[in-house]
Formats: sequence, structure tokens, C-alpha cells
Amino acid sequence: MTEEKKIGEFEFKAEMKQLLDLIIHSLYTNQEIFLRELISNSSDALNKIRFRRLTDSSIIDPEAELRINISVDEENNTISIEDSGLGMTHEDLINRLGTVASSGTLEFLKEIKDNKKTLDGSMIGQFGVGFYSVFMVTDEVTVETRSADADSEAWVWKSGGDDKFSVEKTDKETRGTKISFKFKEENKDLCTPDKIKNLLKKYSNFVDFPIFVNDEAVERVAALWHKKKDETKEEELNEFYKFISNDFMDPLGHIHVSIEGTVNFKALLFIPKSAPPAMFTQNVDKSLHLYSSKIFIQDDCQELLPDYLSFVKGIVDTEDLPLNVSREVTQNSPLLTKIKNVVTSKLLALFEDWAENDVEKFNTVLKEFGPIFKSGVNSDFANRDKIIDLLRFETSAKEKGELVSLKDYVSRMGEEQKEIYYISGEHRNLIEKNPNLEYFKNKDIEIIYLIDPVDIFTFPYIKEYDSKPLTAVEKADIKNDDKDSKDDALDKDATRFTLEAFKKVLGDKVEDVIESNRLVDSPVTLVIGKEGMDAQMEKMMSIMDKNFKGSKRILEINTSHTLIKNLSRINMDNSDDAVFENSVNQLFEGALLIEGQMKSPADFVKRMNDFMLKATEK
Repeated sequence: MTEEKKIGEFEFKAEMKQLLDLIIHSLYTNQEIFLRELISNSSDALNKIRFRRLTDSSIIDPEAELRINISVDEENNTISIEDSGLGMTHEDLINRLGTVASSGTLEFLKEIKDNKKTLDGSMIGQFGVGFYSVFMVTDEVTVETRSADADSEAWVWKSGGDDKFSVEKTDKETRGTKISFKFKEENKDLCTPDKIKNLLKKYSNFVDFPIFVNDEAVERVAALWHKKKDETKEEELNEFYKFISNDFMDPLGHIHVSIEGTVNFKALLFIPKSAPPAMFTQNVDKSLHLYSSKIFIQDDCQELLPDYLSFVKGIVDTEDLPLNVSREVTQNSPLLTKIKNVVTSKLLALFEDWAENDVEKFNTVLKEFGPIFKSGVNSDFANRDKIIDLLRFETSAKEKGELVSLKDYVSRMGEEQKEIYYISGEHRNLIEKNPNLEYFKNKDIEIIYLIDPVDIFTFPYIKEYDSKPLTAVEKADIKNDDKDSKDDALDKDATRFTLEAFKKVLGDKVEDVIESNRLVDSPVTLVIGKEGMDAQMEKMMSIMDKNFKGSKRILEINTSHTLIKNLSRINMDNSDDAVFENSVNQLFEGALLIEGQMKSPADFVKRMNDFMLKATEK
């Protein structure tokens, strides 16, 4: 970038402009949260320089004290927050203060505004744009910064929260960042040393660096994870969680871990109350912070948790890890693998306790994080059985919204039932209208409903539970003993001719046409062939791969149904009757419609209109 391009005015990107407009002009509550966000950024910068100076002595002022200085000028209604942290380069200023960090941020904030919901200022940090919360209390911000690099230059960034910001050179000699601004008139009550100290105590009591307000040290809380369980208060834990997670809600629960033995570490782990926006479409960061003897190492140590527990927040501190450890080393550390195993075991034990003794809490975990958690079935084979026991589903035997475990299901199975039956669908109402359930309803056999899209990628691969196979109702081999006793069914010859006639009309559209033992009230249904996939699975595959082609289905016909008997009679009288051919195609496509797989709705509707026209002719 040329010198001319480095200095002068820059325009915010379009998304950034919209975000700033929402922040400045929308109705926010809890505007004092700006201080937590700025202190959090300073703490991150100090953590990074503390780690870097362990291995890099060439940085500016390597021995400089790591601290945060806050200067409050009541008379002029101004404040500055300065840290001796990593600082920012010119590129950092452009990229980090000129763009939206998360692509889901703007959409979420706009949705809240459009729905006329309250947009709490404390939510801003959750989206990685905490710095901009300062515009809730000021009209213009100045950021002076110098990177820790030995050859770095100092820069000053200014913006009034409008369309533009400016970047100029400055003469700052020390490394770090200083943020300065004047409070809006309506926020001047925040501009007192006592008020700032109270806000620090409320929101930033856990910063691991000295904080000074007008050169007076502010008392801070020691590392909570090094305290004994009975020495920590619920209020402290909740605020600590908010500080490390940028969440605006209290956590659902937490566990305090202290392990000594073959591996030594302490941990404070929190379960969020709700999933953050875009959690399932973007990489989740800041899951677990890694410390070594209270020294920050990494703010998103993915090696400490399996992916299916990545929604958990917290801190792990071990004295067994060398202070000069690199990110590359952590990725292949046997020590972290041991810690991960212990942490995973502790979390699963917590969920087991909730599932048994606090069902509402556990159901909240499944509701918010179920799609992530369930993936553990296919990834964590060491804990697979524990995860399977924690799965919950709706079933035909329970009311909508009521969840049961596989253990509960098996306990209600009759002696004659040898398999666990399930069916998938987009929602319960659609599932319950599926003709493939008719036999099971008639026999009062409980069916598990797979409604969550991720279920089709996990549940069938459990294979069996308690030595009982998991079987899709569409694949179930139904042997209906009552079938032979039905006097109203087609005889063998009529059935054979009818099946052949159906096959002739449908040709290669189906794998086969057979007599059904599962249908009670419906004339036809589609079932999965020998090599076929679940209908919902095929739908998901077609979304992911436009060239994907699903397998052919087997059409089952109910030879006791009046419509099938009427069609059989028409075929016997005249095998070339157009009514028979149109009816067969209509039945087949209607079955596809139920599965959500119909490819030619126009043909289906035209044929239906023709039928209605003939039926209404006088």
C-alpha cells in the first residue's frame, strides 16, 4: 500500500455502515456495557503480548509493565483507556476497525430491530464487534496505537460513526493502544472515577492485569478457577462467564474441575443458556481459553474439547505445560489429549446428572446445541454409548414436545417386538400422516420420530441399542398375520394381475411393485428398496449435491382398499383403459408428494383436474 493510500480518509464497507447505523440510532439498554467491551479488548491485547514476549525479545519495551490505565476528566467530560499490549498495525486498523467480524452479525441485529425487539447493548460483544459499543456513549472516537514490532510506526484512527474514518501517522512512542473520546451529554453521569471503578467491579473484575483509574489501582478478583468451589459466589461465576464469553445472559450451569495426578490442571467450564447467532454456519471461537500457571496461552484451544462439545465455554489452566508452548505444539500435545479426555468425561457426567435430576436444563441443552452434540455419535467412539444414552426424541407414544430416551423406549416394548422402529420427517404433523405408520398404529407399536435434520446422519448409524436393531419403518419387513384372514382383499390371481399392470404402467420409475402388509387405510405407499436411503437423507443429499440422484422406491399397494379393487376390476375389463393408467400414475406421484420427492407437480395437478372434470360431468 502506498504512503498516500495509508494516510487520509477511508469509507467503511457497506455492511459496516449499516451496523454502525443500527448501533447509533437504535434503542439500546445498558449502555454502560461499553467499558467491559473496551477493557476486554485491552485484556486480549495484553494476553497476546505477554505470550509473545516469552519468545521474542525484539519487541518494543519488552520489560514494560502489562497494565491498563484509565484517565477520567470530569471537567471536560472525557475518558481514555490505554493498554501496553500488542498494539495494531495500519492493516489491523483498516481490517479490524473497518469491517464486520462476523457475516451473521448484521442479519441478526437487523432481524431484532425489524421485529421491534429490545436490542440490549450488552449483546454487541457476542458478535465480535464490541469496540463499536463505544458509539452508544460518544459521537467520536480516537484510537492511537503502535504495534509491538520493533520497526513499527504509530497511527491514529478517528471516526464519528458515520460513513468514514481517517488514519494518520502519530508520534506515539510506546507500544499498545489508547482509546479516547468525549461522552455525549446524556451520558456524562458515567464520567466520574467512582462510576468507572464501579463499572469495572461489575463487568471487568476478572481481568488478569492491573487496572488504574487516574493512577489509583483498582482492586480485582483473583483467578476464580484457582479458588475452591465453596469460595466462589454464583454472582461472581455468572459475571466471569459473561466476561470470557461475550454472552449477555447468565450460563445454564457450570462445573469446577481440579485434577491432580498423572495430569494436573484446573478448569472452570460453563454451559451457555442459548446458542449464539450463526453458530451452526460459522466456526465457533473462544470456546476454551488455555492458561499455563495463570499465564494466558491461547483463547480458542480447540484441542481441549471434541467438536461436539465446542459450545462449552471456559478456562483450563495447567502447570504441566511449558510457557513457551506454540500453537503448533498444542495441536499435537499428549498432555492436552489427556486433559481433553478428562474434561469430556466431566461434561458428559454433568449432562447425565441433568438428564436424571434436572430435565428442563438438559432439554435446553438439546434444544440449543442438539445438532452439534448429536454428531458425537459418529466421532467419539470412546464415549459413544454415553452419548447415545443422552439422546432424546419425540415418539408416537408421547405428546408433542415430550422427549424420551432409547432406554425409555425399550422399557415399553412388548415381548413380541424385536426391533426399534423410527421414521424421519420435517415436522411431527407431516410424519404422523405418513401411510407407512398405519400398521404400527394399528398394532400400537411406538415409533421414534426423527425431526431434527441431523438425526438422519446420526441415528441410523447407531445400528442397535440393547441388542435390538434400529429399523426405519419404510424398511421394516412387515409380516401381517391378519392379512390372510381378510375376506375383502383381492384374491391371489387378481392381486398378481394388478401388480403386473402397475409395473407395466410405472416401468423403471420404481424398483418393484408388491402387495402391502403395512397399509390399513391408504391405497399405496412407497418404501425403501434394498440399497435405498431414507427419504429425508436423500433430500439432504440433493441439497448438498445438485447432481445427486436418489434410489428408486418400492411401491406397496393395499389390496383391501376399495380404490385398488376398483382399479383391478377396470384393468380386468380393459387393460388399455386410460383411467387405470392415469390412476396408477396419480397414486404413485401422490406417494412421492407425501415424501416430498415429487418432481412434476404440474403433471400431477393437470391429471387431478382431468379426474375432477370427468367426475363432475353430467
